[in-house]
Parts: sequence; structure tokens; C-alpha cells
Amino acid sequence: MTNEYIQPDGLFSMAKYGLSHVVTATGNKTIYVSGQVPRDVNGNLVGGNDLEQQMVKALENVRTALKHVSATMQDVVRLEIYLVDYHPEKLTAYTSAMKQFFDPDHLPANTLLGIQSLAFPEYLVEITAVAVIDA
Repeated sequence: MTNEYIQPDGLFSMAKYGLSHVVTATGNKTIYVSGQVPRDVNGNLVGGNDLEQQMVKALENVRTALKHVSATMQDVVRLEIYLVDYHPEKLTAYTSAMKQFFDPDHLPANTLLGIQSLAFPEYLVEITAVAVIDA
């Protein structure tokens, strides 16, 4: 399996925000992870009203889901991150959480969406992921 993470010349580098403009993936198994939220195994909310703590828990849940199919965060090629009531000041918490899970050489393609609300009012974030591995 080969994944290539690209910051093309001629485009502003998004690496400091935790994403690549382009990711190519070569493998024979694609994994789709449903939206992960900041709940622990018992269903308890993690992080309260702290966006960074909620993001960390949601990303931990992505990592847990991937582990069950023999994949890692380095196999992630695409993320969609939904943030409630997004404004630019929230980018610091977002970036800090992303750096805890993705190294600069394996940054997934990513779309950050500011939305009005999620399934439950206490959620500040929900994250979906796509990973590619060799089976």
C-alpha cells in the first residue's frame, strides 16, 4: 500500500492546519468510518464545552474504529470535520487536536465544515474518516 500526501506548488500549504491538499491512495481495502463524536465507551460525553477535548475524544474514537480493521491514523486519506457554530477563533483548538493524531508527513485531505448543530446539543464536533490499506 502506498499513500502519498501532497502540498502542491502553487497552492498555499495547509500543513500547519493539519491537512494536505491532495492525497493519493493505493491499496485494496477502503475503510469508511461513520461520524465519531466525543462519547466514551459508556456513552458519556467527554470534554464538556471544550472543543479541543471533544475533538481529541472524537479522533480517539476514529483511531479505535480503525484499529478493529487493522488500520491506523497514518492510513487515513480523508477526513470531514463538522464544528458547531464555527468561527476562526476555534481554529487553534482544531489545529492542536489534529497535531496530536497526524504527523506532518501523513496529513489527510480534509474538509472543515461549520454547521448549526449536530444530533445532540452537547456535541461540538463530529468526524468522519476514510482510510486505505492492503488487506
